[in-house]
Amino acid sequence: MKRKVELVVKSVDVIALDTFEMTLVNKYVAKTAIPGQFLHLLVDGHTLRRPISIANVDRNNNEITILFKIVGDGTKQLAAYKPGMSIDALGPSGNGFSYEGKLNSVLLVGGGIGIPPLYNLGKTLKKKGIKVTAVLGFQSKEHVFYEANFRELGKTYVVTNDGTYGYRGFVTSVMDQIEDFDTYYSCGPIPMLKAVTKQLQDHSGYISLEERMGCGVGACFACVIPTDSHGGYKKICKDGPVFAADEVVL
Repeated sequence: MKRKVELVVKSVDVIALDTFEMTLVNKYVAKTAIPGQFLHLLVDGHTLRRPISIANVDRNNNEITILFKIVGDGTKQLAAYKPGMSIDALGPSGNGFSYEGKLNSVLLVGGGIGIPPLYNLGKTLKKKGIKVTAVLGFQSKEHVFYEANFRELGKTYVVTNDGTYGYRGFVTSVMDQIEDFDTYYSCGPIPMLKAVTKQLQDHSGYISLEERMGCGVGACFACVIPTDSHGGYKKICKDGPVFAADEVVL
């Protein structure tokens, strides 16, 4: 259930090139958020809210962690927030990942700032006794973050486009090294998701879409994605951001 909330900033830290980790405090969000959901943040001085995925939840301390990259004035201003300041938000928003049924092992495939929601998912699945394998893709060594966090969850492969860290190439470059798994979950840029879903078309899977949004509640039609060739579509903010891999057309 989504509603307007006030988040209090606890800490802001740089964790990679132009990439920030922010810990926020709000009891309602911490108690109700599920993996795959996001917060729709209103940054002072900006009209449109920014959708930011939830990377971690600490229900005992009412804390929520988000990760974001500076890509414009809005996120630059967000990075300048100080502990004690408040942020207006809608959330937790969207539909999260589905992991019902019998799962013994899963594959997480993330690219860049699409990686954070997969960490929250991975922690949840590990607590359920499910084997977690992760493939994390970055531009270069200076962009790498949360590697140690994912290694605590299970076998982790880090891939960089330029080969300055880990394997060289794209996330699909290491798929032949992955042991079999029951299903996969992926989040990242559309070109990456296209490549992943094509390579893993024989597996069931779920993808989480990154998209700029207008209203964030399904009223403005600013974040739609086709579901077939006959004009059908889904709203990413309301119906997503998580979809079954075969549910939408990338």
